[in-house]
Amino acid sequence: MNPQALVQQANRELDVLQSAQQVIRDALQELGYGPEYYELLKEPMRMLTVRFPVHMDDGSVRVFTAYRAQHNDAIGPTKGGVRFHPDVTEAEIKALSLWMTIKCGINGLPYGGGKGGVVCDPREMSFSELERLSRAYVRAISQIVGPTKDIPAPDVFTNSQIMAWMMDEYSRLREFDSPGFITGKPRVLGGSEGRETATARGVVICIEEAAKRRGLNLADTRIIIQGFGNAGSYLAKFLYDLGARVVGISDAYGALYDEKGLPIPDLLEQRDSFGTVTTRYKDTITNKELLEKPCDILVPAAIENQITAANAQRVQASIVVEAANGPTTLEATRILSERGVLLVPDVLANSGGVTVSYFEWVQNNQGYYWTKEEVEQRLVQAMRQSFDKVYTTAQRHDVDMRLAAYMTGIERTATALRLRGWL
Repeated sequence: MNPQALVQQANRELDVLQSAQQVIRDALQELGYGPEYYELLKEPMRMLTVRFPVHMDDGSVRVFTAYRAQHNDAIGPTKGGVRFHPDVTEAEIKALSLWMTIKCGINGLPYGGGKGGVVCDPREMSFSELERLSRAYVRAISQIVGPTKDIPAPDVFTNSQIMAWMMDEYSRLREFDSPGFITGKPRVLGGSEGRETATARGVVICIEEAAKRRGLNLADTRIIIQGFGNAGSYLAKFLYDLGARVVGISDAYGALYDEKGLPIPDLLEQRDSFGTVTTRYKDTITNKELLEKPCDILVPAAIENQITAANAQRVQASIVVEAANGPTTLEATRILSERGVLLVPDVLANSGGVTVSYFEWVQNNQGYYWTKEEVEQRLVQAMRQSFDKVYTTAQRHDVDMRLAAYMTGIERTATALRLRGWL
């Protein structure tokens, strides 16, 4: 990446952090908390940067940089995923840990927010190199993580196999089996039913609830999903199965749009392991163009800063549900709100993953495991309650859903700070 691109990326990551901080400040002010609460909550209480060597298959040794952020543990242990990505930055990890605190608060989970990341490109690493990297990361952060301290989980470019390696390494270090150290594991090692699809199912539940508030029948709606990776592809399948007309999808290389509806089962069969499918088609459009196509519900499920002040006026959806983290800027949020668009923010819409991660941790602690039906029933109940809390807060305070979600999420942590006597 050239120097100019590096500067642009750093600015984007800093913007994401500053945006999260601004909404936290606004939420605390709306709730009547003093400036000292913001000063404590605007940054993680603990931010660890580590560097460690990994032996590569060709005999060389590479040194990797990695992070682990723990936003606040006043409620309980911190919780959050670990991503392997070449663009991981400290500012990004900080922002994601703040968001995790909000997500946990919205859903009433006994956690604070955490997040981790390793600067690497797993697409260029072998299976054995990924294992050595995963184990080295756990060794580097082992002193500050654990079932009652900080509980990692999968995130971008990490999966259940990587969680299994991390759990095994932590268990070796502690000299006892520790399934509750990490979530998103294979089921045979203590993973939960329904974890892989939890984020997408949570988004679907929020889409259903938002449609009800707007008097829409889901089977009659036109839906665009920007992103066709893990969450986006499951989301497309679930909505298609519910009878919704998915008229647009996209990946990193372009987008497909058909107002009559796309053949989702065929697209799922054709996509590669990274969710790419548009390269097989000639009549594609850009991701930017897709966001402005006619639809009833728009679901950004890719990367941050996709709906901005530059295109928010041209979004034709009446409902926007954020499956990705930070896809809509604060200025775009304001524009959409003024236009009467119902925006369901990321901290609510994509919190199904951490909710089922909590279920997994509970099952690990109990040594008793639930059926898929039990997990899905509990997820539906939790997400509906969370949506209702946020929607009611928005109506009562006459604020948009994003600010209402932050108010709902941060209030638990602020109350815990006060009761503990920290502030």
